Formats: sequence, structure tokens, C-alpha cells
Amino acid sequence: MTEVDQLPERLRVRVVALVAAVLPSVTPLPPQLRKVAGFAPARRARLGGQPIRDALADDDFRRHAGVQVAAVPARDDDRIDLAARAWLVREDGWEDVVAAVADELGHSEDAAEAGSAELERLEARAAALQAELASVREDHAKALEEARSEHKVLRQRLGRARADLRAVEEERDHAVAERDRAVAEAAAATAQAEADVRRARQQAEDAERALTTARREGRTSRDQATVRARYLLDTVLEAAAGLRRELGLPAVEGAPGDVVEAELSGGAAPTSSAPATADTLEQTLSMPRARLLVDGYNVSKQTWGSATLEAQRSRLVTALGPLVARTGAETTVVFDAAASSARTVMPAPRGVKVAFSPEGVIADDVIRQLVAAEPRGRVVVVVTSDRALAADVTREGARVVPSPVLVGLLG
Repeated sequence: MTEVDQLPERLRVRVVALVAAVLPSVTPLPPQLRKVAGFAPARRARLGGQPIRDALADDDFRRHAGVQVAAVPARDDDRIDLAARAWLVREDGWEDVVAAVADELGHSEDAAEAGSAELERLEARAAALQAELASVREDHAKALEEARSEHKVLRQRLGRARADLRAVEEERDHAVAERDRAVAEAAAATAQAEADVRRARQQAEDAERALTTARREGRTSRDQATVRARYLLDTVLEAAAGLRRELGLPAVEGAPGDVVEAELSGGAAPTSSAPATADTLEQTLSMPRARLLVDGYNVSKQTWGSATLEAQRSRLVTALGPLVARTGAETTVVFDAAASSARTVMPAPRGVKVAFSPEGVIADDVIRQLVAAEPRGRVVVVVTSDRALAADVTREGARVVPSPVLVGLLG
């Protein structure tokens, strides 16, 4: 312990303050105090107190510092200031001055220590209370946080419950609306069904009355109808005979079985009574209920082979218009479209039908089907130069005309 440390606290502080005030003027200045000397006067004693106390252990530094302190005017009414100057300057009788002030400060420091102890006890008690308060606040904060978390969870549950309630209410409203709609539709359907039943009953009653009337009238007119039918049949037979004489049609030679027999024997099949000239063809087509089937591309490619297929179809169908108008023959032109998936819709003159064979089916097969669908005895003329097709339709009773004969008639 240095000599300055043995002084009472207040006196020691005053010594350090006096030295700090004159520190820049003290020479030589110890190295550890050079930085402190550069501080502001108010900061030297606070920040450099310990280095100054350590340096005062050196008598030379103390003596030099006492010289500078002595040059500063003293305060006569401050005994602590006088004692601090006496300790630094050390003139005659300085020990008595320092001892007297030290005794006074010692008694006051004892009382201060007692007060300080009480203060420390009170501060400790206050610290304990603050710690307890901090613990209570922490517990309160935790409880508050838990309450907030629980409140948040409850709010979320409440929000979900409200959303579920709204969804249920919407489903209920939708179900009610669907029920009302179903009831309305059922009522309308019931009313419609009842109306249909009433109408059906009325129709049944009308039909029953009409049937009764028809039966009653039929019994009276059956004999007359039989007589009229007989007269009409005789008229048709006579008209057919007269038309045959007027047209000068040749007699048909051979029988249908001749074709089969000729094929079995390897001979040539008999030919049909087909028109051989354009004039004969037109006369044949003018017969009642005559049917004309044209192998479209077989005719058009022989006649207009350099034109496009579309142009060929258009020219052939257009040229058939006047012929059909003159003869009244029921006419169908069949074009081959077996290799195409598209079907062209083309305009045709009145009385002329245009047909395209289905995909994968040639036009010859369509013509065979059309001929087979006709009843035996009807005048059916097929225009084609295809020998296989001609042989098939001839066996079915059709009359085959080569394509050039039709072209000559069309002009």
C-alpha cells in the first residue's frame, strides 16, 4: 500500500484532483501520465486517477507536483484542500495539519460506512424485491403469452367453425333450391303427362270412331273398289300392249337360265335387250317408271379425260339434265370415292341424283346393289363400258348401254 492510499478517501481524492489540475505543468512527467496530461481537466482525475496515485509514490514526482500546486492560490475555508496541499508541499507542521483533517474525516467516514452498510442492506433488499418483481413479471408475461396463444387458437377455431357453418348453410340453401326445382319439374312433368294421357285418350277415341266409320263404309264400297281395280288393270294391260306396238320393241329372246347354262358350258352369255343406238336409248328411258344408272367416271373419263375429276363430274351431271327433263327417267350417277374420306356436295339438275361410293367400296358394287334392289320387270338401264359390271347387272335383269351411246345422246 502506497503512502497516498493510507489517506482518507476524501483527502486522497482531493490530492489526486490537485495534481490532475496542474499535471501538464509538471516536469519531468512520468511516461504513464503523458497520455493523461492530454485529457481535458475534468476528465484527468476521473480517468487518470489510478495512474496519478501510482505516480505519487515517487517522492520526486510528488515534490514537482507540490511545487506546481503551491503556485495555485488556495481556499482558506476548505480544510480538506489545505490538508491536501500540505501533504503535497510538506512544509513545516504539515503532519499535524494532515493528521487533524484525517481524524475528522475518519469519524465522518465511520458514520458514512454505517450509513453505507445500511444503504447496501436496503439496496440488497431492493434488489431482492426487484428480482422478485422481475420473476413475477416474467411469470405474468409467460401467462399472458400463453393466454394470447390460447386466444389465437380459439379465434382460429372460431373462424373455422364460422366457415364450416357458412358452408353448411350454403349446402342447405343449395339443397333447398334443388328440392324446389325438382318439385317444380315433377309438377310440370306430371301436368304434361296428364295432358298427354288426355290427348292420347282423345286420339284413341277418335281413332276408334274413325275405324268404326271406315269399317261401315268399307263394307259398302268393297264391291265397287273391286270393279274399279279390275277395269284399271285391264286398262294398264292394254296400254302396255299398245306402247310395245308403238315403240316397236323387239321380242326378248332366251330365258334367264340361259346365262347360267352358258357359263357352265363355257359358251358366251346371251345379251340383254339393251338399246343399241342413242334414239333407242331415249325411247327406252321414256317408258313409264324407267330407271337410269350411270357409271360416272367410266363415262366422263372416256369423254373428257384431260379435264379434272371435278370438271368431269360437273359436265356429266349438267349434260344429263335435259335428257332427264325430256324422258322423265329416274336417274342416279354413281362416282367412285372408295379411296377418299371426303364427300363433295355438288349441285345437280332436277331429277338427277349424285351418289359417291362409301370409303373402301367401289362404284361398281354400289351399282350392283342398286340394280339388285329393283323389282324384276322394271325398266333399268345401266350405262357402263365395264364388262364385268355389265355381265353382273345383265344377270339381274338390267339393260346395259355402253358409255359412247349415252355420250352420243347427250351431244
